[in-house]
Amino acid sequence: MAEVRAMAERSIKAPAERVYSYIADYREHHHRFLPPAFSDFAVEQGGVGEGTVVRFRLSAGRRSREYRQMVTEPTPGRVVRESDLGSSSVTNFTVTPDGDNSLVRIETTWQGAGGVGGFFERLFAPRVLRRLYADELARLDRYAQEQAAA
Repeated sequence: MAEVRAMAERSIKAPAERVYSYIADYREHHHRFLPPAFSDFAVEQGGVGEGTVVRFRLSAGRRSREYRQMVTEPTPGRVVRESDLGSSSVTNFTVTPDGDNSLVRIETTWQGAGGVGGFFERLFAPRVLRRLYADELARLDRYAQEQAAA
């Protein structure tokens, strides 16, 4: 089995500490900038940062799957990590200061399947997720600007 990786990044027009707080706050903010491919979002435990457990359904490509994620903060103030409790999938949200703005990267890795199915997974899944993450980052940028204006 080979590791599969999908990533997107974007400049967000808001300070890094504010953007990080939106990403890490699953109770009040995180779900508000998720694309429609994410549904049935619920916080099961905690709600902000380390120790939070969330669940959601992701429909991407022709597949739909439920995820249950444990949130950690390997680098508080910079990296929020979601580790799926039912698979090898790990998603990192990395926020880097960039003057008055911030650079945000969403990157997911997992152990892909073997054989022909694994070939197609490695070929198509990263493309689908990259588009989904680009949409999520655009929504995060709009959300951060709306919050600043409010």
